[in-house]
Amino acid sequence: MVRMNVLADALKSINNAEMRGKLIVRFPTVMMKHGYIGRLNKCGMISPRFDVQLKDLEKWQNNLLPSRQFGFIVLTTSAGIMDHEEARRKHTGGKILGFFF
Repeated sequence: MVRMNVLADALKSINNAEMRGKLIVRFPTVMMKHGYIGRLNKCGMISPRFDVQLKDLEKWQNNLLPSRQFGFIVLTTSAGIMDHEEARRKHTGGKILGFFF
């Protein structure tokens, strides 16, 4: 199948996922909050979603991100979907959804 309009397909997919309440829609909102939309270097999803305790967050940060002050890990927690820095401020762990830098 040839895609005639990639942007329209992407927006339609996001819209359909939003109507079904999928997590995919919330992932880009975290990216937008930090200004990464438009200048994204790398984005990846982690499957399976690993449980991360607050004390183990730095280990995952070292494994996934290129440097300490560059990039974000996106977590789903009991307080919602947030990046690793916000999770650290709220003293909560969760499951890793993915990362971007």
